[in-house]
Amino acid sequence: MTAAVCVDVGSTYTKACRVDLSTGEMTGRVEVPTTAASDVLEGLDAAVAALRGSRTDVPYVCSSAGGGLRLAVVGYESLVTAEAGHRVGLSAGAQVVQVAAGPLDGRKVTALRESRPDVILLVGGTDGGDASVLLHNARRISTSRLKIPVVLAGNADARDEAAFILKNREISVTETTNLLPKIGVLDPGPARAAIREVFLKHVIGGKKLSRGGRFAGLVRAATPDAVLAGVELLADLTGTGVLVVDVGGATTDVYSALVPDAELISGPRRDVAGTLWRSRTVEGDLGVAVGAPGTVAAATAEKLALPEKLALPETGQPPTPESDRDLAAAAAVVALRRHARGHSPGPGQPRTGGRDLREVRLVVGSGGVLRHGGGPYVLEAVLADTAGGWAAPTGARTVVDQRYVLAAAGLLAIDHRDAATRLLNTL
Repeated sequence: MTAAVCVDVGSTYTKACRVDLSTGEMTGRVEVPTTAASDVLEGLDAAVAALRGSRTDVPYVCSSAGGGLRLAVVGYESLVTAEAGHRVGLSAGAQVVQVAAGPLDGRKVTALRESRPDVILLVGGTDGGDASVLLHNARRISTSRLKIPVVLAGNADARDEAAFILKNREISVTETTNLLPKIGVLDPGPARAAIREVFLKHVIGGKKLSRGGRFAGLVRAATPDAVLAGVELLADLTGTGVLVVDVGGATTDVYSALVPDAELISGPRRDVAGTLWRSRTVEGDLGVAVGAPGTVAAATAEKLALPEKLALPETGQPPTPESDRDLAAAAAVVALRRHARGHSPGPGQPRTGGRDLREVRLVVGSGGVLRHGGGPYVLEAVLADTAGGWAAPTGARTVVDQRYVLAAAGLLAIDHRDAATRLLNTL
C-alpha cells in the first residue's frame, strides 16, 4: 500500500496522520508535543514512528512552529495595492506584521524594521501605471540594511529595474507577476506561490528550528497555506461556499471560499483592490489561553454578553471546559464579524476586504476547544449572530474537523488530488 504521512508541526503540538493514497482513508493519527526547545525533528520523528507506517510512506509536512511566516507588505496606496498585498499575504499563510503604503520614509522604514518580518512583499502600481513609488520603495529597502528576502509583485513595466536595485545590494529577490494588474483585478496565485517559495527557501531554515537541513527539506508549506488549500478543494468538491473558523490559544483564523459573483467581478460594485474569493484573516488578539484577555476586551467592545466568571490569567481561576467554550464562542463571533465586515486602514476611511457569507452552505469548526466538545456551542453562536453588522449564512451545515483533515488534504492536493478529495469526504 502506498501511503502518505501528513505532519503539521505547530507551535505547541505536532499532529501526524497516515493516509492511504489509493482510497483516501486515514489509517492512523497521533499528536505529540512539538520539540521546538531542542529540535523540531525529534517531535516530528516521534509522531511518524508512533504511526507505525512503512518505510515507503511519503512525508508531507507543513509548519507554523517558531511563529510561522512573518510578512511585511510595502505598497502604493492603502486602499489599493497595499490592501491587495495584505489580502494576498494572509491567503499565503502569513502573519502580516506590517503594511506600509506610499513612499517609504525614515519613520516607515523604522516601523518596518521593528516589525521583524521574515519576508517583504513589495507591490505597487498597476501594469502600465505609475512606477515611481515602486522604484522609490525598492531604493529605500535596498539602503535600509534590511537584508530580508523580497517578493516583488508590482508594476510589470518597472519590475526589472526594481529587481536590479535590490539585487545590486545583495538582497534576495523573487520576481513574479503583478498581483493587481488592473484596478479591481486581483491575481493572487503567482504571488502566493512566490511567498511559499521564499518561505521554504529562506524562512524555515532561518528560524533555526532544527539542526541540519532535513527539516527544511521536508516542509512544503506554512500550515495556514495548507489549510486554505484544503478549504479551496473542499469548496470545489461541494460547489458551494465554505467557511472555516479555527480558534486557538493565541489567535483565531477564519477561512472562506466563496462562489464568484459575476456582478462583483465586472459590475460597478467591484472592489478597487480586487475580490479574493478564497481568503483568510487572522486575529492575533483573540484566543482562549494567552489570547483570552484580548478576546474579553474585543467581545466587550462588540457588546457581546460574557459570563461573569471566566478563566483569565489575572484572576488565577483555572480554566474549565465551560469557560474555554465561552471564550471560544466569543473569539469566533468577533473574528467572523471582522472577516465579514472587513477593516478600515485608518480613522474615517471606508472598510475594505469584507466578505458576503450569506451563500455559505458548509461551516467547519477547528481548534482544541471545538474538538473537545465545544464545537456545536461555538458554531451555533456564530450562526446566531444577528447584531454584528454582517449577514450570517442561512441553512448552512456545520461540522467540526476532528482529525485535522483540512491541513492534510491541503498538503496532498497538488500531488494526490483524488486522495485529498476522498479524505475531505470523511469530514
